Amino acid sequence: MNSSKPYLIDAVTGNSRFLASLGRTGRMYRLWWPHVNFPQHVEDIRSGLFLEGQTSAITWFDEEQDGWKHEAAYLEGTNIFRVIASSPSCPVEAVTTDYAVPGEDLYVRHFKFTNNSDQPVSFRFLYYSSFRSTESPYYQTTEFDINQDALVHFRHAYVFAVGSSNVCTGYQTGAAWVDAQDGELGGTRIDMSPEGALSWRFADVAPGASVELPVYIAAGSTRDEAHRVLRQAKSRLASEWLNMTQEYWRSYLAAANPAPAEADTVISGLYERSLLAMKLMTDERSGSVVAAPEFDEAFSRCGGYAYCWGRDAAYITTAFDRAGLESLSGRFYAWTLTAQDPDGSWQQRHFPDGRLAPSWGLQIDEGASIIWGMWQHYLHTRSDEFVRLVWPAVERGADFLMTYLDEENGMPLPSHDLWEERIGEHTYSAAAVYGGLTAAASFAELHNAGAKASVWRDAAARIRETIREQCWNSERSSLYRGLKLRVSEPEYSKAAESGVIGSIRTDDKGYVSYWLDHDPVIDISLLGVAVPFGVLAVDDPIMTATADAIEQALTVGTVGGIMRYEGDPYIGGNPWILTTLWLCHYRIRQGRYDEARELLRWAAEHRTLTGLLPEQVDKVTGKTAWVVPLTWSHAMYVLAVTMLSAEGQLGKLQLEEAAV
Repeated sequence: MNSSKPYLIDAVTGNSRFLASLGRTGRMYRLWWPHVNFPQHVEDIRSGLFLEGQTSAITWFDEEQDGWKHEAAYLEGTNIFRVIASSPSCPVEAVTTDYAVPGEDLYVRHFKFTNNSDQPVSFRFLYYSSFRSTESPYYQTTEFDINQDALVHFRHAYVFAVGSSNVCTGYQTGAAWVDAQDGELGGTRIDMSPEGALSWRFADVAPGASVELPVYIAAGSTRDEAHRVLRQAKSRLASEWLNMTQEYWRSYLAAANPAPAEADTVISGLYERSLLAMKLMTDERSGSVVAAPEFDEAFSRCGGYAYCWGRDAAYITTAFDRAGLESLSGRFYAWTLTAQDPDGSWQQRHFPDGRLAPSWGLQIDEGASIIWGMWQHYLHTRSDEFVRLVWPAVERGADFLMTYLDEENGMPLPSHDLWEERIGEHTYSAAAVYGGLTAAASFAELHNAGAKASVWRDAAARIRETIREQCWNSERSSLYRGLKLRVSEPEYSKAAESGVIGSIRTDDKGYVSYWLDHDPVIDISLLGVAVPFGVLAVDDPIMTATADAIEQALTVGTVGGIMRYEGDPYIGGNPWILTTLWLCHYRIRQGRYDEARELLRWAAEHRTLTGLLPEQVDKVTGKTAWVVPLTWSHAMYVLAVTMLSAEGQLGKLQLEEAAV
């Protein structure tokens, strides 16, 4: 079967071992295990009904065809996703409930079928299952195991047993998609193919009556392990697994700081949904946090999102701490010790096991943000044990930052910017390094390493001096985005013709590069100089002018919200949730609470119908444009809510319906 995986999905669920992405029709598109980002195994999973004596072909109720309409939502206070499917051409309503059982290698898809007609109905439920484990087209095998009454998909160390506590009435391996179309399965026992199907027959279901059937996906690194998990699943009532999962998520929220009492239902609901989504992006086995569930496996429009960035995670863990979930932050920072390079650096992004993910070069703000985040976590916990744990990594990390400073101006040497699009001495990167060095100095003082602290604080002070004296663009009343920006030869020539100052360099191998002295583009990240890194105060005239220039230049007139930077070409140049909330954070620190609440309101109104925050909002339609959910978006939302609440300024907001 030629399955189509969309970029945009509507829901995620899981248990920090499993992570699944689903559409609003209940169709599962991707399933990761045993880590939340790697590897992904599902090619396609489909659910259909064959009405005996009424139809000659199956109808797939997890797709908008044959008149099927869908109502989708999370069960309140949980990561359990439920979809109700109904069609005027089908007398049977189908309800699909998806969740992963906490602490188990078990994913549950529970189906409930109700006869909404005035006549008895007999039908078959067909479950099509195609696994391409590790996303490989090669060497997949699907077997129907009679002893387990289950399909078993296996490749190498990844085995998935798919079955139910209800005994199936039909099966097929290989050519299963074609075989399923007429509702009959051929009974082939094993095939070196990724696909298989199961069927169950329900006879003479009375009007108004319902029948239920759980489908379990049991995972293991061997067939014995997967079989054991499946047997355990069948040994208990499906309702027990559901109740256990509901209680887990409600206990998780109960352990967190509640939404502020003054918040209205939308703000408090999105606060809880943010905490739930952020937990799903946290890997149980390692403690790392991924930016988003992957949605562009072929790298057709981006470089991938299902990795751990130290920068994103520093904001995310700070949000966890503010929400009272400091244990998740602590686990993350313990994980960072496994991802640090021997020279003390942290690279661009990593897999959950600490290994380097696909990368295109150093981003100096990543490691600096980790050290800054460690200090934020210490300020929250005041844990001496945490200081002892991270101090060796902090010391190596700060020493590396010291080796990466430009002797000429004290700024961090050229690296990729936080948006991973250009190389230069970026103002935001410098602010992050300032934050990292001042945090390291504070750790050093706790560790009685005063000499180190003095050196690191002196370096940070020089960064501040350079930002103040060399990064101010008086022509635009804003900070420069950076110094020493690398550009292409045509860009350099065009700039030189207009009088822009730059230089041409030749490296040891004879390669020529072109550099401009200043990057004048207005960018939301310039707020990082004040919030969160505190290089300059929020009321410093340089910062207030920069923030006003950002709001004027980057507000999207059609739908509102804040773009990343002038001329942003990525996915058409849209407003982002996190950038809008970044300005919200700054306005809170300024005490401009009405403006901050408006920015928070805009972000909340552009949640998806299932309550998730995307990365971007389409600049024309106002609909979700890219990446659902983005963990950083949810973290910035939690931070905004807690910051406003701390000032007693959250209040009630008049919110419109969520965006589609």
